[in-house]
Amino acid sequence: MEGLSLMDKISGVVENIVYKNESNDYTVFEIVDADNRLITAVGIIPMVSEGENVELEGQWTYHKEFGKQFSFVSYEKSLPKEIDGIIQYLSGKMIKGVGPITAVKIANRFGMDTFDVIENHPEWLTDISGITRKKAIAISESFRAQSELRGVMMFFKDYMGTGEITRVYKQLGASAVGTVKDNPYILCNGDYGISFEKADTMAASFGFAPDSAVRIISGIRYVLGYNASTNGHTCLPKDKLISAAAGLLSISEEDVAAKIDGFIEAGEIFSYKDSESELIMTPNVNYSEEYIAKKLRSLSREVIQLSSMDISSLIQKVETRIGVRYADKQREAIFRCMNGGVTIITGGPGTGKTTVVKGIISIFNDLDLKTALAAPTGRAAKRMSEATGEEAKTIHRLLEMERGEGDEIKFNRNSRNPLDEKVIIVDEASMIDLSLMYALTQALKRGARLILIGDADQLPSVGAGNVLDDLIASGAIDTVRLTEIFRQSKESLIVTNAHKVNNGESPILNVTDNDFFFVRRENERDISDTVADLIMQRLPKTYGTAIKDKIQVISPSKRGAGGVELLNSALQERINPKATFKKEKASHGVIFREGDRVMQTVNNYDIEWEKNGLSGFGIFNGDIGVIESIDLKRETIDIWFDDRFVRYDFENLDQLELSYAITVHKSQGSEYPVVIIPMYSCPPMLMTRNLLYTAVTRAKKMVILVGRSDIPDKMVRNNREVLRYTTLASRLKDH
Repeated sequence: MEGLSLMDKISGVVENIVYKNESNDYTVFEIVDADNRLITAVGIIPMVSEGENVELEGQWTYHKEFGKQFSFVSYEKSLPKEIDGIIQYLSGKMIKGVGPITAVKIANRFGMDTFDVIENHPEWLTDISGITRKKAIAISESFRAQSELRGVMMFFKDYMGTGEITRVYKQLGASAVGTVKDNPYILCNGDYGISFEKADTMAASFGFAPDSAVRIISGIRYVLGYNASTNGHTCLPKDKLISAAAGLLSISEEDVAAKIDGFIEAGEIFSYKDSESELIMTPNVNYSEEYIAKKLRSLSREVIQLSSMDISSLIQKVETRIGVRYADKQREAIFRCMNGGVTIITGGPGTGKTTVVKGIISIFNDLDLKTALAAPTGRAAKRMSEATGEEAKTIHRLLEMERGEGDEIKFNRNSRNPLDEKVIIVDEASMIDLSLMYALTQALKRGARLILIGDADQLPSVGAGNVLDDLIASGAIDTVRLTEIFRQSKESLIVTNAHKVNNGESPILNVTDNDFFFVRRENERDISDTVADLIMQRLPKTYGTAIKDKIQVISPSKRGAGGVELLNSALQERINPKATFKKEKASHGVIFREGDRVMQTVNNYDIEWEKNGLSGFGIFNGDIGVIESIDLKRETIDIWFDDRFVRYDFENLDQLELSYAITVHKSQGSEYPVVIIPMYSCPPMLMTRNLLYTAVTRAKKMVILVGRSDIPDKMVRNNREVLRYTTLASRLKDH
């Protein structure tokens, strides 16, 4: 072995990429040096391509299986300077639109000027047969983007991973280096996914002082934003903010406190004082909460009133038409919706919310008032359509969302271009966060009616805010709570147990001939095997094999004996095992295989889908699909999301995860024929009454609890409320 104690340098042309870990860029590749020796190199290097020149610094090592290797710790890359290298580089996967044959044609035509022609004179490429003007421009744009990204990669490689750098480049483009050098802290207060600690390390290397104003205000904003994303707060009490910011910045609370008032005066942050404390928030949050409060108040004042006699007559017509007899609370809900600008209808399963909504829609149709139905998620909108027989859209689609400049979300329906409909009915309103509520209220025209339907006892929204609870708690919004469980629903143990849980009572677990079952497994290690056995054998044996596609496992937590991570691995092995005829792709520690059930984990507003010959954009957090095919050569995965077809590039696989098992939070807004819920010990914040209630109410036909017998009671007794700091309720009271 050579040079074990000293760093060596080698250089050459990349000949072959042997292995690449997409999650951390650890790469095994072969290079040919000046003496024509083939050398195996191992280390972390992003975006390396065959044909590139590399200079590596590291040490020679010996692997017992693969022999002599060069393990590098630093690298420099440059474009190839010989024709063969140019052809090899263009034939790779870095430049879209160029394959091996086209690469040879381009290199033979332009020789050593190839890269200059592609970058600066793309129109010359049209001299080559098969390259249209459109394709030439696309090749040039792809090459320039790679060149720019290469420079950005080289600058940031010591600070961030490839995925993070790519996100920064996507938003800032070629100006990323200069922009970040001016203020590295912009990276931790946007959609870049960069922690404050990483931005702070960069800032220190660029010479930013620990007590600089830009560092302190960035730390304060980061605390406000981080708490919003992790705990749902829209603001924080001043004393809590000072303490958290001081800890993050490693400076005294006195130093932070001394700066905060100045930041408030300068409009960098905003202060709101209620009866109990002083709350600090970003200016955007302050404007959003104030706007929502004012808009809802104005809608309540401006609505056109109908006479009680007219409403009674309309209700009677609807009862005859759809063959129902409304209970008193249901009639009250309809009355409120007829005469209210903003109305909330809340209630648990079996209390007739859908029947009320059908009546409301029918009456507004009789009044010739145009109505729109919407829900926060695609699955919730689809359920709403199926239940009412009317078209329902996601709120994003209703508001005609698209991406604006700088990759920002833009809603084409807003205060300048409001919705045409006079009545907007939104289901699953507990899922609406502050930003979505702000966008929705902006798009409501004067005199419109907003009707929010939801179960206030379910988990709050994933995003910041506590909108439905705040509206109810304010006392300023007409609210009707449906409590009567109707006869047909009373026969369901799902409904009975859901209400028992919600009322703090133990669910009935000893009935074996209804729709709610308990499978006891006191040893938590047996939970995953039992769940797999239920899906693969016991349930299909009793109800037929078709039931397998109707089962969803919903777990309180990602980790633990019954957590999503362990269950997905175990269920994938049983339900969709590895096979020679199934292609698969590893990404961020997950193996994706043809036939796997997967879930989108973030909102992707740019990805295109096809449906019955039509196309559109957007796959959203919580959407579930099945992998149809994986193309390893083109680096794409084709997925069916219900009736929509989507093609993912490998670079977007970090937005997907297996979904044989999902968390309760991810299940919100969805309904499944059969739900299996693991019962095991996990953190107290996840063993709560409303989490169990939310999980149980996801099921339409059957619930099966699997696990320890003491866990359901523990969850029922833990009525821990999720504390969210917001100002919306207070503002509504004040208006």
